[in-house]
Amino acid sequence: MSDVQHSAQNDPIEHVVLLLMENHSFDQMLGCLDAVHDGLDGVRNAATKSNADGQGHTFHPRATRERQMKHDPNHEHEAVMEQIAADNSGFVRRFVKDYPKSSLAARQDVMGYYPLGFLPALHTLGKQFTVCDRWFSSLPGPTWPNRFFALTGTSMGQVAMPSGLDALNPHWYAEQSQDTIFDRLNAAQKTWKVYFYDFPASLLLKNQRHAANLANYHLFETFFHDAAGPADAFPQFVLIEPKYFGEAQNDDHPPHNIMKAEKLIADTYNALRSNQALWERTLLVILYDEHGGFYDHVSPPSNATAPDDHTASFDFTRLGVRVPAILVSPWCKAGVCHTQFDHCSLLKYLCDKWKLAPLGLRTQKASSVGEAMGGTDVARTDTPAFIRVSNQLLIAEHVELERKSSNGNQHGLHYFADYLHEELDRLSANAVASAAQLANAGNAWVRFKSTLGSLMTSFGQWLSKDFYAARDQRDARTSDAFTRLSQSSVRKTTGAPSKDARANTDQTRPVSPK
Repeated sequence: MSDVQHSAQNDPIEHVVLLLMENHSFDQMLGCLDAVHDGLDGVRNAATKSNADGQGHTFHPRATRERQMKHDPNHEHEAVMEQIAADNSGFVRRFVKDYPKSSLAARQDVMGYYPLGFLPALHTLGKQFTVCDRWFSSLPGPTWPNRFFALTGTSMGQVAMPSGLDALNPHWYAEQSQDTIFDRLNAAQKTWKVYFYDFPASLLLKNQRHAANLANYHLFETFFHDAAGPADAFPQFVLIEPKYFGEAQNDDHPPHNIMKAEKLIADTYNALRSNQALWERTLLVILYDEHGGFYDHVSPPSNATAPDDHTASFDFTRLGVRVPAILVSPWCKAGVCHTQFDHCSLLKYLCDKWKLAPLGLRTQKASSVGEAMGGTDVARTDTPAFIRVSNQLLIAEHVELERKSSNGNQHGLHYFADYLHEELDRLSANAVASAAQLANAGNAWVRFKSTLGSLMTSFGQWLSKDFYAARDQRDARTSDAFTRLSQSSVRKTTGAPSKDARANTDQTRPVSPK
């Protein structure tokens, strides 16, 4: 890469699009690109590394073509700390701890990486644009706290996901009240939108549930309309949230077919690339929130700055595992950037670029992704015009894995949606004082039953003939929480019936039973 760094004064980027995916490591997805970019720290440097399973078997990084990982490796904080212990030698041993009856092939998959060209979107973009081979997740842990860091610069001391009976007390995860990048953009009068499929996880951030912010949420299909329109009308900052539920889930979370995520990445790129005026002013950041329990050979550094004083459970000086990160723009050269980044590095870039107030100490100290930009004085004209992911690749080899899949992120979003339903029901009940006490008691019972049901699901509810119908109703109820929240916020603001964010797509959704 060139040593030229884009400053706020000469930066041609006017629009930043963040596509935040889930649960894969750098080696697994992009390590093969060391065959393309000289100096990229990839699978060649991992060749001498190994992990033992504690049962007499040793596993080395090897190419895999498995599109559906049967098991979901543990990526909770405790598990990740075990994985990265002793120079990242604990991945397989931890996997065996969670899946003691797993096959040797499944254990090898934890160490696997995709060969060059196997991922049609990521590998094409990785060849053509800037790969960041020192981008680490913000902490050794799961999805939610890492996503909090990506959007706010802190997780307020949280390193976990809600699970089990702990989910009955939602306040520790529903009260993420810190300032967000969206708050900073609002203060600077910068435009932004969140495009989503079923339920936007960014609503976990309390400030996002304000009426003015909810108005900036739109179904993903609206993205194509907006990207095809005038460049000046396109939001200055965009967050794209993938689909978290159902057989069409495309967030890249195992065991779903990874090619569905490739299709989302390709669709996003194609939409931006096909509008030349917009493309020439846009930076697309393709980023994974955390590694999902899959092996990477680079030990996470311990030189990070704690974002704030919330350090009782973890000191936040150690970063998480390396994750895939590609900067896509006609202003990005094909190559690799070795600067140490974490999710706060994008926040640093945005704050510097638009003169926003900083978001915590970690963001202030972070290296800006602007260091990976530059090296060209004019917008490139040699970038791919279109990336195709064939329909054949989208067909899941193991359909039952996708139908039965259930993961911690999904459970957590269900718990959070129940919390939103309960809060909205409480507001309605307050309008009828005589019914308030009964409503509150009933809603608590509903939430208890929902949590218990989610636990039963993870322990074998698929044996029930009603599982698929129950799961679909559960997913619909979670999705409906956004609709109710949006409608309620507009009514409080205007006193009139609302057209919620979903109405912008002229698409209606049946209301699920509570």
